[in-house]
Amino acid sequence: MKRVLVIGSGGSGKSTLARQLGERLGLPVIHLDAHYWNPGWVETPREEWQERVQRLIAEPAWVMDGNYGGTLDIRLAAADTVIFLDLPRIVCLWRIVRRAARYWGRTRPDLAPDCPERLDWEFVVWVWTYPDRRRHEILERLRQLKNVKAIVLKSVADVEKLVADVGPRAKVGSDSNL
Repeated sequence: MKRVLVIGSGGSGKSTLARQLGERLGLPVIHLDAHYWNPGWVETPREEWQERVQRLIAEPAWVMDGNYGGTLDIRLAAADTVIFLDLPRIVCLWRIVRRAARYWGRTRPDLAPDCPERLDWEFVVWVWTYPDRRRHEILERLRQLKNVKAIVLKSVADVEKLVADVGPRAKVGSDSNL
């Protein structure tokens, strides 16, 4: 695992898992939100974003988290491992509400500067409808990958087991083939 892509719904735990994997594997962590958003929640123009992602994936090793469908193909092609956090929508919804309360008015560590936490109806709807609108397509893309390990985690326990089984601190004799 040298180029690990973590994807999933908002609130699924992408940034947290990316940090944990980066620490366990000794790899740099790239939070795409920190590269996409400019101060004041200003989006990066599409062409500039494509170029930025190309530069990020050109690095020899990383753990990268984020969705951004417009660049998913090039990120999938660059990764050796893709982890899809396919957690229940109610878990994701609860987490975005909890995160908003925790960071309200402040910028999270995985975001660009001057992007204070916010929670709007559009994002709540996106998280709630993610399993219906995006899940099938992502699973199909993962099935089509060649020479890339695809891992689908469906519960918090699955995520915890993966973290415990990965990297130099993994248990000796672990049955994980990661």
